[in-house]
Amino acid sequence: MTTLIDFERLEDNLPDLRNTYRTASPFDHLVIDNFLTDDGIRLLRDQGFERNASTQSRSADFIFAKNKVENPRIEEISTITRQLREELLSERFQKILSYIADLKLFVDPSFTGGGLHQGGKGSFLEMHADFTRHPSNNDWIRELNILLYLNPDYEPTWGGCLDLQHLETNEKATIAPLENRAVIMLTKPHTLHGYKPIRFPDGRFRTSIAAYAYTIDDGTRDVQYATTTWMPQNRLKRMLATFLGPLVASKQKLLGSRTARRAQR
Repeated sequence: MTTLIDFERLEDNLPDLRNTYRTASPFDHLVIDNFLTDDGIRLLRDQGFERNASTQSRSADFIFAKNKVENPRIEEISTITRQLREELLSERFQKILSYIADLKLFVDPSFTGGGLHQGGKGSFLEMHADFTRHPSNNDWIRELNILLYLNPDYEPTWGGCLDLQHLETNEKATIAPLENRAVIMLTKPHTLHGYKPIRFPDGRFRTSIAAYAYTIDDGTRDVQYATTTWMPQNRLKRMLATFLGPLVASKQKLLGSRTARRAQR
C-alpha cells in the first residue's frame, strides 16, 4: 500500500532535519513542507473536512479559544484519515521523531487533545503552554506536537498563522498554515504558541491534524504535572487564567480530564 507520509524523503534527510530542529528559534521546532506525498495530499484533500457537529466537539478551552472544534477520532472520518492515523502511530514514524528530537518517543494513540482541529469565523487560540503529562497516563511525559496543516489555496490575508514565543527570552516566530506543511515542535512550559483571530472566507475553516509525542517517565526527570497554562495578552484574561489554572487542576484530580474522556475509544 502506498504511504501518505513521504517517509523516504524524511529518512533521506534525517541529519539535516535534526540540526534544523535543534537550532531553530525561538525554541526547538521544525517546519516540513510537502510532508505528505503528492498522492497523499490529493487523497486527503478530496475526501474533505466539512465541519460536522455529530463528529466534532467544541474545544474544552472555550474561554481562550473561540469557535474551535476538535475530533480526536480521525479514523472515523474516512479511510484516508484512518490510514494517516496508522502512519502517525507507526514504528517508522516513531523512529523519525525519535532521531530528530534525540528521545525515545511514541505518538499517543488516543490523540487526546489532538486529532482534527478546525477554526471557524473569527476563531483564535490564545498563547499557551501545553499540559506536561498525559491526563490519563501520568507516566507519559509530553515532548512534541506534530501539526499538519490542511488549508488549500491559503492566502496570507486569512490570518491564522501559528505564533511561537519563548516565555523566558520573548523571542518570537510566525509560521503560515500552508496546506501540506507539518510543524514538529517542542512542548514545554516555556514553549508558548497560539494563533490570532482568523479571516478565512465564509465556509472555509482553519484546518489541521494534531498528534502529540511522549516519552515514558523513567524516574530520572522532575516533570511536575501541569494543565494547559494560558498566557493571553489581554490583562483581564490573564488574571482569569491565573485564577482558573488551579481550579482546573483540582477538578481534573477529582473528576478526570474532559479532553481525555472525549478521546477514549
